[in-house]
Amino acid sequence: MEKLPTTVEEGKTNAIISYITIIGTIVALVLNNGKKNAFASFHIRQMIGLNILSLINSLILARFLGPFITGGISIILLVLWVIGFMGVLKGEEKLVPVVGAQFQDWFKGI
Repeated sequence: MEKLPTTVEEGKTNAIISYITIIGTIVALVLNNGKKNAFASFHIRQMIGLNILSLINSLILARFLGPFITGGISIILLVLWVIGFMGVLKGEEKLVPVVGAQFQDWFKGI
């Protein structure tokens, strides 16, 4: 496997794009596919995980748990999103609490 450039400034734009809805995550993934950047890849993996959790929350859990609990989960996901986004703005590879390490492991091929 080739060594990925780790320059934060080179990957910051794609990393920021990945935090702008699920479409932004897909766009960032495609843009990062050509010239891979470790910083962008890190944040894309975080957002793929958060997007999947969000979809599970809104499409599956909402049917079984009701609006109060899924609303609370949505707020937690929003807090995780803010933590990740602040990491991008600061130029840090900051894992989102609780699930961030799993996202890095599950999506390590990205």
